[in-house]
Amino acid sequence: MAQIDYQSPTERVQSWLDADGSTLHIRFNNPERHNALSVDMWEAVPALLALAEQDERVRLVVFSGAGEKAFVSGADISQFEDMRAAREAVARYEELAEKALMGIYHFSKPTLACIRGYCIGGGVNVAISCDLRIAASDAVFSIPAARLGLGYRYSAMKNLVDLVGPGVAKDLFFTARRIGAVEAKEVGLITRVASPDQLEALLAEYRESLAANAPLTVRAGKAIVAEILKASPDIDLDKCKQLILGCFQSEDYTEGRKAFMEKRKPVFRGR
Repeated sequence: MAQIDYQSPTERVQSWLDADGSTLHIRFNNPERHNALSVDMWEAVPALLALAEQDERVRLVVFSGAGEKAFVSGADISQFEDMRAAREAVARYEELAEKALMGIYHFSKPTLACIRGYCIGGGVNVAISCDLRIAASDAVFSIPAARLGLGYRYSAMKNLVDLVGPGVAKDLFFTARRIGAVEAKEVGLITRVASPDQLEALLAEYRESLAANAPLTVRAGKAIVAEILKASPDIDLDKCKQLILGCFQSEDYTEGRKAFMEKRKPVFRGR
């Protein structure tokens, strides 16, 4: 088979294959902003997954963050005003994020989030779109949408509820509180925890297992689980979309965005 070029379309997403080609590593590379996700980073993910889908050598795709401080800390604040303030920009940003996250979720081969440091907002969305989640003991998780007035898309909420159940999902979402790796494991947000110096060894365990196990069996198992978790046909998706759009069009979203950039506590009025 000819060598497949895994060069990322942006320097802010690094990608490489293991020596045997069985694992594709995708690393978010924006450490000066704690690996906050920019538009070009969202755009890079589907292209890399499309290459990995075609490459018979690839048994596992691993997502991680550059450096030791963060997996992903949320949206890139430098693009916050330009990309998320206007209605058209919101729709564009949401479309890119949804395409990338659903690309991860529906990818036919196993995916794994290897988490160190901050895993906030969009970072949680990336992690819960993956099949497997391992973390260092210094990891910190939070979904701060309620502190910003953001709409939280149906697909992300469903992934969260499917993973941790409605009670824990509401707790994390309503309060926007931060939890550590131990509690994240207790509630089912992640499956295994290692000390920071042992995280690479834990990841190697997964890489070696997936390289050795039967790929057709693993992919069949993933596909069957996806069938089990499919949404009910009675769900009103249009209502969900309108509720999210209402959040982004609200005065509270404008206030949340300004307060976030001004590093102050927002004053929400429910309108």
